[in-house]
Amino acid sequence: MASVPVPALEARAVACADRLREADAVLHASHIDADGLTSGAIATTALRRADISVETVFEKQLDEAAIARMAATDFEVVLFTDFGSGQLDVIAEYEAEGAFTPVIADHHQPAGAGTDDRLDTEYHLNPLLEGIDGASELSGAGAAYLLARALAEVDGHDPRAENRDLAALAVVGAVGDMQASAGELTGANEAIVDEGVAAGVIETGRDLALYGKQTRPLPKLLEYASELQIPGISNDEGGSIRFLDGLDVDLKRDGEWRTWVDLEPEERKAVVSALVRRAVDRGVPASRIDGIVGTAYELAEELAGTELRDASEFSTLLNATARYERPDVGLAVCLGNRDGALTRARRLLANHRRNLSEGLNLVSREGVTSETHVQWFDAGDRIRETIVGIVAGMAMGTDGVDANKPIIAFADADEAETKVSARGSQALIRQGLDLSAAMTEAAKAVDGEGGGHDIAAGATIPEGMEAAFVENVDRIVGEQLG
Repeated sequence: MASVPVPALEARAVACADRLREADAVLHASHIDADGLTSGAIATTALRRADISVETVFEKQLDEAAIARMAATDFEVVLFTDFGSGQLDVIAEYEAEGAFTPVIADHHQPAGAGTDDRLDTEYHLNPLLEGIDGASELSGAGAAYLLARALAEVDGHDPRAENRDLAALAVVGAVGDMQASAGELTGANEAIVDEGVAAGVIETGRDLALYGKQTRPLPKLLEYASELQIPGISNDEGGSIRFLDGLDVDLKRDGEWRTWVDLEPEERKAVVSALVRRAVDRGVPASRIDGIVGTAYELAEELAGTELRDASEFSTLLNATARYERPDVGLAVCLGNRDGALTRARRLLANHRRNLSEGLNLVSREGVTSETHVQWFDAGDRIRETIVGIVAGMAMGTDGVDANKPIIAFADADEAETKVSARGSQALIRQGLDLSAAMTEAAKAVDGEGGGHDIAAGATIPEGMEAAFVENVDRIVGEQLG
């Protein structure tokens, strides 16, 4: 049996793997975001390699109705990845009735966390149970990877026989879950990166920390760089072009702008140095300037210049599938389909980008409402509830949106409910912000449900309770930040 790269979780991973091996067939349920899709692909691949029959399904939300549907099947074992810990109370009821045996590989707060009523189950793989931060040190895909390594057969020569090649998808999931937002992956994630590098499927290095280095022409790379706001360049097509034209570097080829990956190391260094000088001249805070360069994670076996080469771009491609009701397409891409599934994913990505752009324009036009400790906007039915959180995160720090306050976004959901998404920053986390706790408590106060991570969390509340929810979350965040 292969050893997992995080010793504290090894016993849990082994117990879960052993139970899965005893099953004739496994129903595997996973979340629909990039972390959930990569979790699903990792676990599906590992189960198939272990000759365990598996049926994989995806759920936008793991609620009581979804769990009841799973209990109504003939599967003896249900594997949950990237969710399940927060729904242990419901899952435990079906387990007690003998409906199925749950196996959970998750990184979210377990039900009842922080109280004497915290629940658990026999086969539960979660970093939080071993003192590892599930918001920054191990993602859902990382937990699924540890399970996959425990399911693997020892070979000593072939990374695929030991499932170490699946570290690439685990890194994509962690990056997609914002776990590299401080500039690099740390903790247990770093151990997985090391295995991926050793297996030849991950390449790392210091590089420009902007989204789109593989696919965007240089002017668009800088114009749309939400990670770094430089006056006269960011959100300014003409300004971005003038900045690049003013450099003593040939950034075009046959009259067309090159991409970042087309540049030689010295050319990249010249662009970064000029960006830093411009940022200093325009008064950009030093903390943001430091973020211009970070650790890049590339998938060594994917073609350079494509969305699949860069972990961040790969995760965005996946978000563009499941968030538009096509998790099957994202799963197929993760499982290696580079023909029809990738073509469909790219079409969905183009649509996703248009919707994000329209969402940002909406926030820019209408602005946000600022409370004492948080700010918020209500998109109604004008932004899909599956992407309103992404829009909120992208809006932080743009004109009219305070980067020093968490942002709360509302969007219409199904059945007279409102979807709530919240985003913070690493700086706010260091001050004590925990959006998971805030959303859970504020949602409970209005008969809703919430959860997530300290930097990004969500909730579902009854329609019409938005004002009361904002009042509660503003108070809670104020208490957290002191």
